[in-house]
Amino acid sequence: MDFGSMLGTFFIGPLKLIFEIIFQTAVELGCSPGLAIVFLSLSMNLLVLPLYRRADRMQMQARDKEAELAEGIAHIKKTFSGSERVLVLQTYYRQNGYSPLSALKGSVSLFLEIPFFIAAYQFLSRLETLKGVSFGPLADLGSPDALITIMGISFNLLPLLMTLINFISSAVYLKGFPLKTKVQLYAVALFFLVFLYSSPSGLLFYWTLNNVFSLVKNIVYRIAGALKKDGASPSAEKRQESAAASDLKGRAPDRRLFLGAAAFLTVLTGLLIPAACISASPQEFVYRELFFHPLWYLLSALCYAAGFFIFWLGVFYWLSGPKGKVVFEYALCCLSGVFAVDYLFFGTKLGLLSSMLRYEGGVYFSTAQCIINTAVVILVALLMFLIVKKRRSFVKMLLLAACTAAVVMSCINVYTIASSVSGISAAPERKGPHFELSRSGSNVVVIFLDRAMAEYMPFLLQERPDLKESFDGFTWYSNTISFGGHTNFAAPALMGGYEYTPVELNKRSSESLMEKHNESLKVMPVLFSNNGFKVTVFDAPYANYMWIPDLSIYDEWPDISTYITKGYFGDTSNKEVMISRNMRNFFLFGMMKSIPAGLQPLLYDAGCYLQAGEASNGVVQTWISKSEAKGISQDYMDGFLVLENLGYMTEISDGDENTFMFLYNDAPHEPMMLQEPEYVPSETVDNRLYDDGNNDRFSADERLIRVNSAEKMAHYQCNMAALLEIGEWLDLLRSEGAYDNTRIIIVSDHGFYLYQTPELTFRVGNHSIDATNYYPLLMVKDFGSTGFTVSDEFMTNADVPALAAEGIIADPVNPFTGKLITTDEKTAHAQFITTSTEWDVNTNNGNTFKASGWAAVSGNIWDRASWTFIDSSIVLDEHRVP
Repeated sequence: MDFGSMLGTFFIGPLKLIFEIIFQTAVELGCSPGLAIVFLSLSMNLLVLPLYRRADRMQMQARDKEAELAEGIAHIKKTFSGSERVLVLQTYYRQNGYSPLSALKGSVSLFLEIPFFIAAYQFLSRLETLKGVSFGPLADLGSPDALITIMGISFNLLPLLMTLINFISSAVYLKGFPLKTKVQLYAVALFFLVFLYSSPSGLLFYWTLNNVFSLVKNIVYRIAGALKKDGASPSAEKRQESAAASDLKGRAPDRRLFLGAAAFLTVLTGLLIPAACISASPQEFVYRELFFHPLWYLLSALCYAAGFFIFWLGVFYWLSGPKGKVVFEYALCCLSGVFAVDYLFFGTKLGLLSSMLRYEGGVYFSTAQCIINTAVVILVALLMFLIVKKRRSFVKMLLLAACTAAVVMSCINVYTIASSVSGISAAPERKGPHFELSRSGSNVVVIFLDRAMAEYMPFLLQERPDLKESFDGFTWYSNTISFGGHTNFAAPALMGGYEYTPVELNKRSSESLMEKHNESLKVMPVLFSNNGFKVTVFDAPYANYMWIPDLSIYDEWPDISTYITKGYFGDTSNKEVMISRNMRNFFLFGMMKSIPAGLQPLLYDAGCYLQAGEASNGVVQTWISKSEAKGISQDYMDGFLVLENLGYMTEISDGDENTFMFLYNDAPHEPMMLQEPEYVPSETVDNRLYDDGNNDRFSADERLIRVNSAEKMAHYQCNMAALLEIGEWLDLLRSEGAYDNTRIIIVSDHGFYLYQTPELTFRVGNHSIDATNYYPLLMVKDFGSTGFTVSDEFMTNADVPALAAEGIIADPVNPFTGKLITTDEKTAHAQFITTSTEWDVNTNNGNTFKASGWAAVSGNIWDRASWTFIDSSIVLDEHRVP
């Protein structure tokens, strides 16, 4: 982001956002793109009408003043010359309360029109939504209209029509103006004709509508005598301002009050909220394959906020009369109070937020929450109004203190962000991620699918019986638990065994959680490397408690090959789109978190933030229904493409070297709706026919899951797609003769709470718990095994290290603790699961996990009596908890 981009964001960015939000709101209300342009033109003209009225008044005042002084100026110029003329003119101007700079008032309308024109041009001339869309006689709003054809040559009609209406409007408006002014305006109209002649018809249609509105306005002004009234003599103007001040009971405008409120709103929405968001997980906003420092997002958001609250609202404030200025001051002070209270106390628990600023569960407020929030908003606004009215100086001090506090907190967050990403750079150029398998030796493969959901397995297998053929030799353990519902709790045990369950990690209270997590990530790779296996590790999750894994934790073992695959197979241009999107949306995210609760879902817009053409930008997906979607989520594709390229990554040798490969992949964690029945990504997903014809697929083995929303359907589909892609890779191993000699473990760290399975839904105190959050996928294929089987043996994902080493490493010992790696702990006592939701390793990173509730479980997880929730009374629900 260079200096020119900063200026463009500051001056033009806020206007372009307003254009886009109005247009997209009209589209989402059901308007066609053509009608949305009509709505946009009408809305923008009504919005800026007070500005232009005030600008016209200032222009008339400047013209009248110049006319009043013209005779005296002519006399001075005739009588004096040189420096003496300059001194006399300055004295004359001063005596008559006139400055040569006042002549600029006559150009205010033009100065206002330029940035609005630039914003409209940038928005409408590049809007993908208009391409190929017709409206009335306009065949394509994204191309020139070509409405006139003469002798086979096409001419554009809209530019001519726009210019004609502009001439007529100018003629009405300029009656009585000097010739110089008329020539200037007609020249501007001709400039627009030449400049816009080959522009898309959507833009010309918008500007033509603007000219029609201007014509109607000028005719109304002329008929009503509005221009004559607004162009009253200076003395009359002063009398009007005096009367306005009298109406306000002597309260004069206070510019410092306005600037204080505008500055606070700028810092809150453009700096504090975005910085707090990024600092929660800075590396999540960094793409190694196209490094971009996340602090640029803050600078962009700050430019948007300052341009909106300080510059453009400042322009409205400057052009307002005394009464209007005081109204602005009251309004911004009340808005400051409302925004602060909304941000601090409402919408603080919306769930997980992705790097694309999308909440996992969306933004939703109940009717009761909206009513409470509305009442609070009204009370806060009234309180601020009264304080401003009675204690204006106190409000200025309060705003100063609030700004200072917000800046200090933002600086702390900026430091956190800078420190977190200081060691990250663009991915080095080297051979792409790959690993070796042997046809003759023993291969052990562990595929860690983040949030792969075991509850879907019966239904996936029922819908696609061919999966059993692809997974021939596998055993699915249908009675498995994890030790937490998030990766920071559940991954250590999966990687290191029972020494790394949350309970055991808490016992080692003299060591940091990060150190213990890193140790767990190294247990299997180092164990197998020490026993002569060729080891490859991909994407060790949360290594060094960093979102982008810090693979330097393996530097002590140079024989272990490490790679980061996430994003490697994606299109770099998509990352550029993601960056550009966040550069726009961080300010809107700050606004969304500050406005009243009832309006937040509207601005959030399912994570699109009212971005026109969002579904077609290739980095996010918009869910229309549980069977329809538009767009592609890049977050999902970064993981999916790795599974799709497993065959490309695999190198099969004829040697007898033993190999161990660990792969972490989060495709199931980033749900995206896919095209059925192939379960593949598509820009446009329409599964209505398939879903209607396969409603019975969610009932299997006397169990039922409720897949009644887009979110649930997307999770189901992504789990299916992951198995299908892995199944294709397994077929490749068979064809290459490296299947029977390979032990493969497919496991997840946890499930997810979608409340689809009544048997595992509990009420604990005042809270609901979906135990499928602790129900991970566990599938194991041993050497030479055949057939697909289902086992109800009680298992946990901490069994993985023992299963991986079984039979090929005698008495496997944890290389860091010296203890045997076994599964004895599983049957020694009930297993304890943390029900904590403190997943953020930036905050839950002490020596022990933060205090939480616990569940104890053993035996059959489907028997509700097997579950005990510690220190809580338990009420069983037979139906879904909302």
